[in-house]
Amino acid sequence: MGKLYRAISEDGSAFAAVLDAKDIVSEIEKLHKTSAVVTAGLGRLTIAASLMGYMLKGEDDSLTLRIDADGPAGQLVAVSDSRGNVKSCVSNPVVELPLNDKGKLDVAGAVGRDGTLAVVKDMGLRDPYVGVIPLVSGEIAEDVANYYAISEQIPTVCALGVLVDTDLSVKSAGGFIVQLLPFADEKCIDIIEKNVADMRPVSALLDEGVTPEEIANMLLKGLEPNELDSASPVYRCDCSRERTEKVLISIGQKELRSIAAEGKDTEVKCHFCGKNYVFTPEEISRLAEGASKE
Repeated sequence: MGKLYRAISEDGSAFAAVLDAKDIVSEIEKLHKTSAVVTAGLGRLTIAASLMGYMLKGEDDSLTLRIDADGPAGQLVAVSDSRGNVKSCVSNPVVELPLNDKGKLDVAGAVGRDGTLAVVKDMGLRDPYVGVIPLVSGEIAEDVANYYAISEQIPTVCALGVLVDTDLSVKSAGGFIVQLLPFADEKCIDIIEKNVADMRPVSALLDEGVTPEEIANMLLKGLEPNELDSASPVYRCDCSRERTEKVLISIGQKELRSIAAEGKDTEVKCHFCGKNYVFTPEEISRLAEGASKE
């Protein structure tokens, strides 16, 4: 279970959201059997999705982050609901790369630097909001901050970190987002810039037992921060047999009848949690009856 805490400055001009996501990223490693660098990359994207999803207003709103780039990890996807609960997947869970020039896991090398970050917000409207920007680094945190600057014109600082132990278990994982509201003055901006510059990596702080509340207060030091709210997000896949049936129906009557004619059971595996759903030829035939003829 994650620990998400949000604080706001006394004058309401800035707020910080901090997430301790060790349990969430540990579940990612357990489910997807990721190598260290992919655990770090997919973990960072999932932490960002949780923080951003929690900002959504509607109870049934959801947010999807998708990276399509030229790295060996392939496509990375993370989905969050408005309570910060998340699920994620990656095309290639095992990538082995040398450490980068800073002696750290080469997340940008695994993700890729030439590609896009897509942000999809489903807020119950006719069409979801979709924002797509070019990657600026592939390190993910900078890319998220750049998304807010370009697509939403909100000055944002984002930090994401995952510490992976030698046995591939997750030592710590978490991140923060700090945002300024339009009426923030130069003094507020200067204070936050100094606070962020003075901070050590968020994964190191969490590994030492520093709490999300304490990190939020460090980020808003000098601005008289007050608690806004808190939550306990988890890794949660909402797949079901019913949803899987809808996916199968969407491929069309002709294709389903062709599958049924093979006379074999059809197995559908969820990319987010690995659960298998098995359908007999008879069940596929029944689904074909309700499918489009196109």
